[in-house]
Amino acid sequence: MLIEFIKKRQLRQILFSIAMILIVSLVCSILKTWLSYKGVALILLMGVSVLAMTFDLIPVLISATLSALIWNYFFIPPLFTFAIGNTDDILMFSLYFIVAMVNAVLTNKIRKAEQKARDREEKENEVKLYNTLLNSLSHELRTPIATIIGAVDILNINEKNLSVANKKELINEIGKAIARLARQVDNLLNISRLESGMLRPKHTWCDLTEMMHQMLNSLDEVERNRISIHADESLPLVKIDAGILEQIILNIIYNALAYTPEKSKICIYIEVLSGQCKFIIEDYGLGFPEKEIALVFDKFYRLPKSKTGGVGLGLSIVKGFVEALSGKVILENHQGGGARFILNFPVQTSYLRNLKNE
Repeated sequence: MLIEFIKKRQLRQILFSIAMILIVSLVCSILKTWLSYKGVALILLMGVSVLAMTFDLIPVLISATLSALIWNYFFIPPLFTFAIGNTDDILMFSLYFIVAMVNAVLTNKIRKAEQKARDREEKENEVKLYNTLLNSLSHELRTPIATIIGAVDILNINEKNLSVANKKELINEIGKAIARLARQVDNLLNISRLESGMLRPKHTWCDLTEMMHQMLNSLDEVERNRISIHADESLPLVKIDAGILEQIILNIIYNALAYTPEKSKICIYIEVLSGQCKFIIEDYGLGFPEKEIALVFDKFYRLPKSKTGGVGLGLSIVKGFVEALSGKVILENHQGGGARFILNFPVQTSYLRNLKNE
């Protein structure tokens, strides 16, 4: 299959090369009144050089040979014969042929060397990315697992000596570690679903206010107290994939919780107007460096000098999920200091509450 593809590709290149040399020769023939045969040689040589920059070696060698023969037959006196009238022209023809061939070979070698350098650089970047990802993942997965194992060991060994408050604290730590572990696993599964194209949104009628309060209840009390929701009580029902929407908002919230000062507020504004559902999520941290804003949605990207933790998947999943819902996400820094995520989704709306059970 691969050999067939290479053969077809090379055949196309050969045909294109021959066609190009013939067209250039025809143009030179038309302009022969204003061009000397030496000028024609330069134009044909330029055509061969252009082909050498993009095509494989064999098509370029064929075009170089063809151009030399055409130049000899149609342009070098005496015309319409391969005989050459004087020694200077013989030397010129020989040099043209050699230069055309050397040009083809050297250009091809340069292209191959550049490709090898690019491949080597890409491989080095991939290895670097893989190591970074592996280190981050191992930390992100090992830390909560170690917390769970440590807490369980303490409960097993010192169960009788622990107070009720101590037990409650250990159980709370286990819960947090499990939630952190579940988030990382979910992120890995979600990025896999996005890349494989297996994500298929299921749009159903959704009460946004109810969804947001259920989502907040999934957070612990400290996290929940930092978040305020601003929405009109008379919001209509919207038709959207509530599960994907919840993941989008949660990933932005977790990002804000991780990288903003403790006890600083995170505000969520919800608006539905003219078939558009709009979320604005603001935090009061340091915001994002302006030069980095275009990169933060890239997979595995983390801001320079950001604190340890996380593997750079959260915001890339946000972008992928938003696009899966045919929406748009904009990130900017607001004047009060901190980041502002603006999410827009096209939706159907209804004020008939019984549609929730459709």
